[in-house]
Amino acid sequence: MNDDYPPATLQRTWLDKISHLLTGDPQDLDDLVEILREARTRSLLDSDALSMIEGVLQVSQMRVRDIMIPRVQMVVLPKEATLESILPLVAESGHSRYPVIDGDKSKVIGVMLAKDLLVRMIENKTLLVQDIMRSVSIVPESKRLNVLLKESRTNGNHMAVVVDEYGQAAGLVTIEDVLEQIVGDIEDEHDDHDDENYVFQRSESEYMLKALMPMDDFDEYFNTQLATDEYDTIGGFLVSQLEHMPQKGERLDVDDLNFEVIKADNRRVYLIKLKRLK
Repeated sequence: MNDDYPPATLQRTWLDKISHLLTGDPQDLDDLVEILREARTRSLLDSDALSMIEGVLQVSQMRVRDIMIPRVQMVVLPKEATLESILPLVAESGHSRYPVIDGDKSKVIGVMLAKDLLVRMIENKTLLVQDIMRSVSIVPESKRLNVLLKESRTNGNHMAVVVDEYGQAAGLVTIEDVLEQIVGDIEDEHDDHDDENYVFQRSESEYMLKALMPMDDFDEYFNTQLATDEYDTIGGFLVSQLEHMPQKGERLDVDDLNFEVIKADNRRVYLIKLKRLK
């Protein structure tokens, strides 16, 4: 703390910055984040509050494609399956909602809720999935997450199918996925840490990585030799290479790999985009 000014004066100085931000010329997000981080250093915000505020700001810039579960990893139900036949899959996966497909995963025609399954099973086990499915919410890959969150509050849809430019299902996104960008990972009783999905392949050369992916797993998956005793995760690797806590948008090229930080706050990296350059 600067000894040239009493605490009351320093607080007024910080409040003057806030006042200028709100009443003066428009400022960019970097200016806003700088003020918020200064508020944390003066104990006007705690670290958790700052992390969530930064998450909210990042959500307004992220798009559905950045966090969606790719089509290949979706757990789906065929429309012609009987309710009795899908019970083992539903029990094993533990999801509350399932995309219903017509033929293959690129053609999602509805969504089935696990609670509907339980109710209708009592009535008639021979009913088909298509008999109890509900309409599905469709969103483009380019939709911003803050817009998706606002729409979900209005229409009550907790899951949406993401479609590509050709109108085919490219993946799915849930409201929990969006909220985790703000508050961090939300664990439930069905989360399996021994079978963590750290890698989401978006195309032949592009991937989304969770920053907590162990370096040994990264080397095995991408056939690299980047692991050392200095760091345990791919997020730690980026911090070590850049020699500072990365911010959203920072990039790093290593051999034929391009890393881009998609989500980070002042304490850690959360989400990374990886592109193969060759």
